[in-house]
Amino acid sequence: MTGTDETLLPIAILIDELKSDEPLRRLNSISSLGTIALALGEERTRSELLPFLSENNDDEDEVLLAQAEQLGNFVPYVGGPPFGHLLLPLLESLSVVEETVVRDKSVESLCKVGALLPDSTLNEQFTPLLKRLANGEWFTTRVSAAGLFATAYPRASPAVKVELRQLYASLCKDDTPMVRRAAAQKLGGFAKTVERDFVSRELMPLFTDLTQDDQDSVRLLAVESCGTFAQALSKDDAALQLLPVVQKFAADKSWRVRYNVANQLVQLCEALGPEISRTELTPAFVKLLRDSEAEVRVAAAAKVSSFCRMLAPNQIIALIIPCVCDLSNDSSQFVRAALAGVVMELAPVLGKQATIDHLVPVFLTLLKDVYPDVRLNVISKLDQVNQVIGIDLLAQSLLPAIEELAEDKHWRVRLAIVEHIPLLAAQLGASFFQCLEDQVASIRVAATETLKKIAAEFGPEWSRDHLVPPVLAMMKNPHYLYRMTVLQAISALSSIVSRDVPNVKFNVAKMLEKLVPLLDRKVVEHAIRPCLVDLSEDQDIDVRFYARQALFTCDGKAAA
Repeated sequence: MTGTDETLLPIAILIDELKSDEPLRRLNSISSLGTIALALGEERTRSELLPFLSENNDDEDEVLLAQAEQLGNFVPYVGGPPFGHLLLPLLESLSVVEETVVRDKSVESLCKVGALLPDSTLNEQFTPLLKRLANGEWFTTRVSAAGLFATAYPRASPAVKVELRQLYASLCKDDTPMVRRAAAQKLGGFAKTVERDFVSRELMPLFTDLTQDDQDSVRLLAVESCGTFAQALSKDDAALQLLPVVQKFAADKSWRVRYNVANQLVQLCEALGPEISRTELTPAFVKLLRDSEAEVRVAAAAKVSSFCRMLAPNQIIALIIPCVCDLSNDSSQFVRAALAGVVMELAPVLGKQATIDHLVPVFLTLLKDVYPDVRLNVISKLDQVNQVIGIDLLAQSLLPAIEELAEDKHWRVRLAIVEHIPLLAAQLGASFFQCLEDQVASIRVAATETLKKIAAEFGPEWSRDHLVPPVLAMMKNPHYLYRMTVLQAISALSSIVSRDVPNVKFNVAKMLEKLVPLLDRKVVEHAIRPCLVDLSEDQDIDVRFYARQALFTCDGKAAA
């Protein structure tokens, strides 16, 4: 094969693959466009590859989707930003196809390419493309256009900016609901690029109209852009113009709209400021916590801790805690699970006494819930409460419930007990050591790690008296898997318990040397050798001698 043939081979392979009857082969070829472009070089990519792709853009949706994704990262392959405009016609053709995911990916790639274009090219090539799409006959072109304004607007001239705002207004008032939906969805992103005066004067009326649309889906997407839109307004304008709209949304007839309000409320509070949030948005949040639809209550319950950070403790106790108590007994397990994931975070906000009086009863209720996900979410956040009320009060209040959970029938709950609360695990006593003999291997491993954390927390003397004897007692277990776990536990404890006593250390090394011939090779490598390696680097000469002697025995075992 000649040198010329070799350089033509990549494009030949691509053409063959793209013309294949098998969609998978065409998809694989498109997915490797970057590699092929790299092999061809910038000039041939511009002169051969791009024209070929333009002639073959009628394909399966999966292939077109892959092509749209690849072209978004193609600017370096065509010669950098000065030649980036060559990708625009290809992406424009992909942005008008019927399949939504292909259009969305094309718009995303157009924005990537547009962000890299020089200002002159953007205004000469990208902005006219946007205008063509926004004035297109088919609704699909106008839907795609809505996502491009935020890229074109910041670098446009003042006259073009006026035109772009007018074009966006026409999309917001389009006769086709799908176009209005796209305009509502992208309005927040566009507002962030528009000058604040124009946001208040021109975009706010558009937003208000969209929130009053007859189509639920349009109002729904308008709500989704609420938080971003609020950040584009001044606090005074947001309070004056946006707040009434949000309050109206919170009581909308569509539960999906109310659901989106619940999701966006914290972001709105940040834009409006704590004072307005406390007085104006708290009643709306309370209504959402008591909503008739479980999905809305789930969204609101998940925001309890974030919203309460903006409230005073007396407000939380008076307005939010009653709702929290009701939600802890909600008929929907998903509501209770959402609450359990965040309610512990209220403790630092309320303080010690209020937590004991108002939150601990809620914690106990959720810890005894019949669904494991609820119990799991509470356990994973117990450290938040520990920081406020202290380990003693926490153990006194919740220890009985936690002892029951240490023997829960769901292994993930038992695992969470072991992983998330090592300090409480120390106070669980026998209940904790049973985790070393759990039927699930992940729990036994986690118990071993937690044992080491407990030893580090309480020191070598306490660990020698309270941890080592129960662990050694388990050596009599008839099942070899549990005896292996005990060896791992001894290995984990030895580095702490024997930290300052050379006699103990070299006796550990001597004991481990005797155990090596009796154990399986995997046990030796994973449980014994790591401990001996640590001991072989000890400051005491005798400890190093016995550890290295034991390691020599390990090497003999491995070679056997």
